[in-house]
Amino acid sequence: MESISERTRRPAARPEPPLAVRGAAALWLAAIGAGVAESVLGVLGALVDGASVGGVLVQIAFRAMVYGGLFVVVDRYFRPGVRWARWLLTGLLGTVGIASLIIGPVTWLVNDGDFGALDWSVGFVTFAVIRCLHVFAVLSAIALSFTAESNRWFSTRPVRRTR
Repeated sequence: MESISERTRRPAARPEPPLAVRGAAALWLAAIGAGVAESVLGVLGALVDGASVGGVLVQIAFRAMVYGGLFVVVDRYFRPGVRWARWLLTGLLGTVGIASLIIGPVTWLVNDGDFGALDWSVGFVTFAVIRCLHVFAVLSAIALSFTAESNRWFSTRPVRRTR
């Protein structure tokens, strides 16, 4: 027979998030990974162009904090169904993030848009593919984050305080 103290020491099994939430979490993580990949390509390009190492290190430190923080939000708060995490990811990555991803290409398209003048190097194509995957991951994650299944998951989870 099991004593009361033995039963209270065992952690309660946490329910598994629904498929839509797991898919959204995977896509949020893919978007973060794409951001990291874009940053790596940007750092390599900056170093080749002769940027100061100090400035590059500051950029790396800042981006590491941002991407690390977003990873924690997805893993510790979004996946378990903490309500504010869904809105934070949608607000930050779905608005500011998407705007920062598309402003350059849209500006280029409006101002010039000469596809013949593009440098179709391996680096350019790699960056373009990663950027497209990044945008796709964010938009798909938002869509999955607000399905009926996801709405039920986030509405039935207790409010989790961060303190």
